[in-house]
Amino acid sequence: MSEQETLGFAEEFAHYRRTVLAEVEVPGPAAVRRAARGRGRRRLAATTTVVLALFSGSAVGYAAMNDPELRPGPVEPTPSAPVSPSSAPPSPTASPSATSASPTSPGPDGRLSRSQLLGAPVTLPAWRAGRGCPTSGVRLTADAREGANWLQALDHGDVDGDGAVETVALVQCVLGTGGPQQVVVFDRDGTGRLVTLGRVVATTKDKPQWLFALDVVVDDGTVRVQVGDIAPGGGWPGEWSQRQWRGYRWQGDAFAQVSGPTSFGPNPHSADLAVTATDLVLGTASDGSHTGTTTVRIRNRGAGPVPYVALRLNVPPVVRPDVDGWAPCRNEPQTTQEPVTCDLGRLEAGAEMTLTLSFRAGQGVTVGTGTAEVDARPMDSGFNFLLDTHDADNVVRIAYR
Repeated sequence: MSEQETLGFAEEFAHYRRTVLAEVEVPGPAAVRRAARGRGRRRLAATTTVVLALFSGSAVGYAAMNDPELRPGPVEPTPSAPVSPSSAPPSPTASPSATSASPTSPGPDGRLSRSQLLGAPVTLPAWRAGRGCPTSGVRLTADAREGANWLQALDHGDVDGDGAVETVALVQCVLGTGGPQQVVVFDRDGTGRLVTLGRVVATTKDKPQWLFALDVVVDDGTVRVQVGDIAPGGGWPGEWSQRQWRGYRWQGDAFAQVSGPTSFGPNPHSADLAVTATDLVLGTASDGSHTGTTTVRIRNRGAGPVPYVALRLNVPPVVRPDVDGWAPCRNEPQTTQEPVTCDLGRLEAGAEMTLTLSFRAGQGVTVGTGTAEVDARPMDSGFNFLLDTHDADNVVRIAYR
């Protein structure tokens, strides 16, 4: 290289320092200048090239740290560059330590619309013992069809704490004008298949006898169900039922009650009567007729008084009430009425009444043998029949002969 070319490079470098380094002060060029003085014998062209390369890298890094518009963005993955045999591999950089665990992925989405739930076969927890509805691979119905599983209500919420929503359904097994009910939770598994998580609560023959509504408390996964002590039907309206909101929560393998009352108090529209009676044995009287008596005992097993008791005796038409024993009846037993009725007055809680009722069949009448029903039912002050909580003992069969 000629002396003139050397002076030209020097002049260019001097001009570079005056115009650029006056505005940007970075450590790179100073270090290079010190290195350049120690390498005086090296060619000036090579020194200038190194200085420009180092300065460019330092200036870009400085700008990136101080300009808010130049924050680092997401790094796109790139293929690994092959390493040349003549070059040493770069030193590995230590990865920053993790400061927190990765968030747990939520479970499968178990939200099902009403149409989706009606359109898919489901499996239900078993209904209570006795005649019931199918539980495996059946479709819920949108109306109350006899012998079907009727979808009555629907709600959604995360009830098992997996971060995803499940479907809560109120279902009834329709039998006549009633049938048992249960609240069931449905979900999806990892493959999207519909599965049954479990039963929240079900009606019983005792209490609760009815489920009126449901509500999911999203905050903690509690499923609230409005339960009632009396099921509508049988001559009494649903308004007679005492209603309570009870809360149930998933315990990992089943639901358990966590809030609300656990029992019902006495219902003013219910009672518990029990009746027993002796057989009716007819003997021949002096006038040729046939007479006999039956002793009827009625007990109030309930917690409250019964304003009125309706007694019915389904004896044969040829056997009619006689004179003795019928005085406690508020009505006049009709000699032609079938069955024979006796309307009795108030019966206090825990009390009982005993009647010895006489019957007569006319002269020359053949009575034969058989059985007759004796039925005692509670009534309120308006002569409306009350719900008897244990109606199996309201009827007894007696023999007559």
